[in-house]
Amino acid sequence: MKFLVLGIGNAQADLIRMLSGDHVIHAVSYSSEGAGKEFVDTFEQIDIKDEQSVFKYAKLEGIDIIYSVGSDLGMVTAAIVSNKLKLPSFITPEIARVCHNKDLLRARLSTLDWNVKYRVLEGTSDMTEFSYPFILKPVDSQGQRGVFLIKNRRDFVEKFSTSLRYSKSKRLIVEEYIEGPEISINAYIVDGEICFSFISDRIVWSEFSGGIINKHRFPSQFMTEESKSRIHQLMVEVTDRIGIKNGPVYFQIKLKGNKEPKLIEVTPRLDGCHMWRLIKHATGVDLLATTIKHLMGGTGNRIVFNNINGTSNGSETWVLEFMCEKPEKEVNIDNYDTSNSLYHDWYYKNGEVVNSMNTFMEKCGYQIYKT
Repeated sequence: MKFLVLGIGNAQADLIRMLSGDHVIHAVSYSSEGAGKEFVDTFEQIDIKDEQSVFKYAKLEGIDIIYSVGSDLGMVTAAIVSNKLKLPSFITPEIARVCHNKDLLRARLSTLDWNVKYRVLEGTSDMTEFSYPFILKPVDSQGQRGVFLIKNRRDFVEKFSTSLRYSKSKRLIVEEYIEGPEISINAYIVDGEICFSFISDRIVWSEFSGGIINKHRFPSQFMTEESKSRIHQLMVEVTDRIGIKNGPVYFQIKLKGNKEPKLIEVTPRLDGCHMWRLIKHATGVDLLATTIKHLMGGTGNRIVFNNINGTSNGSETWVLEFMCEKPEKEVNIDNYDTSNSLYHDWYYKNGEVVNSMNTFMEKCGYQIYKT
């Protein structure tokens, strides 16, 4: 089959490598640099946000499946172009747009208890009535770009313009700040039924605002039977309200008061943190391979999971940890011990300068290990 992968970055490289050898792989990206480029059969420099150009390319090349990993922007374009060409897709263009735009998402979920208080802003004069602290973020960014914890009026004024730079629509949203631990859920849905869920602790860099990821830990240390039940109900109600019926879904949730789940993010795709690989090590379930198989067979293809609750193969704690550096700093691989890793991968070569993405602490590679 002919696959068109939107993006060639580190997240998309996982998908490209898995497809390599068995399928003809096309890829497009605004940049000609990326970890996945060397594994594709054909590359074209097209911005994945340019829906019309992606449509023309896919039609010209006779593409069978369009997909991406770790990119909300990619999912929007993939859904729109797939719909026009009548290609397989887990989601409609409307679902993709709702999940990419935080204001649309919050409005869609406004009557659910799992939602947080929010308000959309268009200027500093449109000041929220929220009590400090609260979260300020662009309505349409990803990867924690432009996300800040606002503690007072001065913070708000100083961070407003910085956050706004990351918004294509030039709109921001403020959200209630939830005190409590954060968890991630990698789930999979078939015909409207949640067939698999994997709950892990999402551990962030405490010295930086915005929830910048440091590591994922499984199993979660914050789960009780009650919280598991409530989280499952959250997943059911949220996916039903949005209309997600098939494919992978990624949730970020905070446990208010250590027990009450509140939705931070939800997106109908695989995450950008390579969690599929940690899940495969810990449970034996390969979510990336499952996603590809499901797409190739169409949404009517029955997918069966042997481990629906995402339970571990043993009693160990499994960790996916990122090797991170501040932007503009040279990478020194020798500073990191990966001798006990089950798997590790570097995004940079030794001595290369770290690019600035979130401006605070950038991923340079990752490793998976157990303790």
